[in-house]
Amino acid sequence: MQRRDFLALSGAAMAVTGLSLPRFGAAGISRIGIQLYSVRDLFAADPERTLAALAAIGYQEVETAGYAKATPAQMKAMLGRTGLVAPSAHVDLEALTTHWAATLDAAHTVGHQYLMLAWIGPEQRTSLASYRKVAEALNRAAAEAKKAGIQIGYHNHDFEFAPLEGRTGYDALLEAADHSLVKFELDLYWATKAGADPLKLFAAWPGRFPAVHVKDMGPNQSMVDVGDGTIDFARIFTHARQAGIRHYFVEHDEPKEAMMFAKKSHDHLAKLRFEEAQ
Repeated sequence: MQRRDFLALSGAAMAVTGLSLPRFGAAGISRIGIQLYSVRDLFAADPERTLAALAAIGYQEVETAGYAKATPAQMKAMLGRTGLVAPSAHVDLEALTTHWAATLDAAHTVGHQYLMLAWIGPEQRTSLASYRKVAEALNRAAAEAKKAGIQIGYHNHDFEFAPLEGRTGYDALLEAADHSLVKFELDLYWATKAGADPLKLFAAWPGRFPAVHVKDMGPNQSMVDVGDGTIDFARIFTHARQAGIRHYFVEHDEPKEAMMFAKKSHDHLAKLRFEEAQ
């Protein structure tokens, strides 16, 4: 853990802003979240202190990537004490299949509205047919999850956009996943790095992207703090309504100083202004 991260945690107050629906247009984004993977070392060492620090920065939502050593009930309690909510959770394919009952129970306890498949292994992306099998697994989980009031979704990296049999794996997922049951969380860094245009995806598949990962890309395609890179977030968020975006989760896979990244990125996103397309 970095010394500055310790200082940031130590100095964080418990002040938290109220929860509201996202606002678009001249008002910008009123509810900003963070993927806890970005602060995973701090969170593992002291979950509640980390959540309190994020709330003090101004975050109102978090997306989980596990609960560290906390139980789902303990996680829910910590969120309540710090004034945060966790509308979304990253899970693996095994959680949606082999451990499905436990995954669903945990989601209910913590209060997740979305369970996002975070990643698939190389053996699951060798062909368009293999991607369709992943979509079938998502469809099965989503049909059961719907009864429980939970939405299933898919989070991308860059490999889904690689040419494959004249198409892409992402094409196969979007087409084979049930449009009424399975949503997508577009990671803006990975999609941009792969050469995909988020606006073209939004236009082709309106309403299918309730969440995005707000992750910036430097000139050498490295991950950087939000606002330090080349991705035009204002251009992208102009089409938030078309895309169906409701949740914006800041993320960096390997920040040098996690809490400083969290503050800098939040502050940039909070100041972002854009006119919403009609």
